[in-house]
Amino acid sequence: MKKYFEKMVGMARNYGVEKAETLVERLWRATEAMIKDKDPQRTNMEVFEENFFRDYHHPQEMMLPFFEQFYARGFGELHGHCQPFPEIRTIMEKVFNRGYQVVIATNPVFPLNALEQRLCWAEVGDFPYELITSYEVMHYTKPHTEYYEEVLEFLGLNPEDCIMVGNDVGEDLTARKAGIKTFLVKDRLLNPHDLPITADWEGYLPDLVQFIDELPSLAENK
Repeated sequence: MKKYFEKMVGMARNYGVEKAETLVERLWRATEAMIKDKDPQRTNMEVFEENFFRDYHHPQEMMLPFFEQFYARGFGELHGHCQPFPEIRTIMEKVFNRGYQVVIATNPVFPLNALEQRLCWAEVGDFPYELITSYEVMHYTKPHTEYYEEVLEFLGLNPEDCIMVGNDVGEDLTARKAGIKTFLVKDRLLNPHDLPITADWEGYLPDLVQFIDELPSLAENK
């Protein structure tokens, strides 16, 4: 996040944004408002933009093209600060080969362009995902139960037929409240509030590989 904000502020200065350093505070404020909002009539992007541009000295007509330029050019330069886990591509190949629908159920506080780039950094950007939860299409964020219910609605699936895989106790295990089974990945485990851990399964990435190998294959039925 530090590198992300440094890159954005630097590009904003070059773009002619006055007081570019105030971008960070404004971004946090708009993101917090987006996370708290649960209005089903407004996308996360709409909530973000409303709060970001409130009382701002630069008009949307100037800043929206800047953000498009940032995610088209500057964001990609953060690639060098990230390293993929070696098991991830194997995991994706196994899941797709078994005929499962796959959703990138990341917290939808970023535009689709940024999420697609991150998937490429993880070396899994070329798979046919059913849905990538970006802020353009989603109306809720984690840890709200409504976020998971909206994903189910998008796909027309029952919660008992789904598994949420993630490493964030507070955000990913909330899927259980929507009736979705959960697999907690303990690599880079996130639990800043020391919440109690209740998951259907848990383990490290090699354990997840074995878990997927034991799942029934749906490929024959398609």
